[in-house]
Amino acid sequence: MLEAIFTYEFLQNAFAAGILIGLIAPLLGAFIVVRRLSLIADALSHVTLSGIAASLFLSKTFVMFNGLNPLWLGMGFSVAGSLLIERLRAVYKHYQELAIPILLSGGIGVGVIFISLADGFNTDLFSYLFGSVSAVGRSDLYLITGIAVIVLLVVFLLYKELFLLSFDEEFGKASGLSTKALHLIFMVMTALVIAASMRIVGILLVSSLMTLPVAAAMRLAKGFKQTIGLSVLFGEIAVIVGLISAFYLDLAPGGTIVVSSIIILLAAIGYRNWFAVKKS
Repeated sequence: MLEAIFTYEFLQNAFAAGILIGLIAPLLGAFIVVRRLSLIADALSHVTLSGIAASLFLSKTFVMFNGLNPLWLGMGFSVAGSLLIERLRAVYKHYQELAIPILLSGGIGVGVIFISLADGFNTDLFSYLFGSVSAVGRSDLYLITGIAVIVLLVVFLLYKELFLLSFDEEFGKASGLSTKALHLIFMVMTALVIAASMRIVGILLVSSLMTLPVAAAMRLAKGFKQTIGLSVLFGEIAVIVGLISAFYLDLAPGGTIVVSSIIILLAAIGYRNWFAVKKS
């Protein structure tokens, strides 16, 4: 496998992108899970699907869009969706959870329309839905690297603010914290991570990489920082094992990564239960 990685550029791109995604998806996922916003990743992933389908339709219909990387339009749709969620949460102040199913439904509806206009599913669209080892190009890797740098910088610089927003938003408001601005930054970061992750994990499975490693870490960690650390560790293990399995078994990497994450989660739950029984 190592020889193949050094030989083929597409494997180098896939593993480099996978390692970056295995870092930033669980990192941001820890904040998402703590804030009980896990379904936001699903909603934004379906909005991203609309952007990808729209890009494929435009490239098929207009010559001027032939060279357009679908990731760019998918990312634009995802960021727009994140802003719309924040707007809907402000409109439905007492029923803020409504924003998620509204956007989820809209994303699916618009996506189906563009898929129909593009004459149905094709190989390119399937690679975005379920991930593909061979589909990650050098331009995709550069874009994912840029997003990873942005996310890491924001989390590093605003860690205390994001921590307070996640655990005690009311206290943050009372302390003079600009919660609206932080909400906006957080949502845009989530949108960017989802757009970055879909090449490897796939649009339909990207939310699992943001939640399953965190769910496993929460069974073992003793604090939030430890939860983040274990989440990233489990995410990297799932991505590496998933990519290797996908390469040798000729499977979509999204499925193998998710199954690897589930195995890690079951192992964490089993270990926790065994440790509790042994302690008692």
